[in-house]
Amino acid sequence: MSWASKATLYAAALIGAAALIWLAWQYYPANPLPKLTCQPHCAQVNLDGQNLSRADLNRVNLTGASLNQANLSRATLLMAILSGAQLREANLYEANLSNAVLDQADLRYATLERAVLRSATLREADLRDANLAGADLRVADFSGAQMERAILTGASLVDANLTNAVLRRADLRNANLRNAVLRYADLRGADLSGADLMGADLMGARLPYDLFFNSLDDATRFVNGGFFRAGGFDRQCNANDLAG
Repeated sequence: MSWASKATLYAAALIGAAALIWLAWQYYPANPLPKLTCQPHCAQVNLDGQNLSRADLNRVNLTGASLNQANLSRATLLMAILSGAQLREANLYEANLSNAVLDQADLRYATLERAVLRSATLREADLRDANLAGADLRVADFSGAQMERAILTGASLVDANLTNAVLRRADLRNANLRNAVLRYADLRGADLSGADLMGADLMGARLPYDLFFNSLDDATRFVNGGFFRAGGFDRQCNANDLAG
């Protein structure tokens, strides 16, 4: 066999070995994502204060679990069940809870900044004083949720259901509420500066008394978005507000 042929075979062997090493690293990482020993059935488990950062908790049943002050930053909880779970002061920064169930969960003072809760259900959940700044809450169901003083600056609530939600003194600056359902929601004292309510359903909602328009363009945007479908305002808005 010629020297060139030997060199070619040697190079092919090296490439093959490198490919096998790369595949092994992809499928069997040196530091696999942490998981719970009880997965997937972890109902009522006590995980208070546990470090579960980047954990793989997809489809895990955590009904009634206690996760107070737990670190779940960047964890994935796709389709997880957390109904009635205790998550007070939990860190869920950039966690992915898409399609998760958090009905009646206690999330007081929790950090959900930049978290993803697309199509999640949080019916009657307690989110008082929670931080959801920049969170992706599209199509999420917050009906009947307690959200007083919640921080929702820059959050996306497109097509979200906030029927009967209590958002008193909530910070909704620059939030995207396009086509959101806010029927009978309580927004008294909330900051809606720069919020986009185009197409939102505000029937029976109670809006901030000091709500005002910075410009005629802002007023027109509210009108086009169905602003006048709302009822039960602290401050009743009517066509005279557009007169200038």
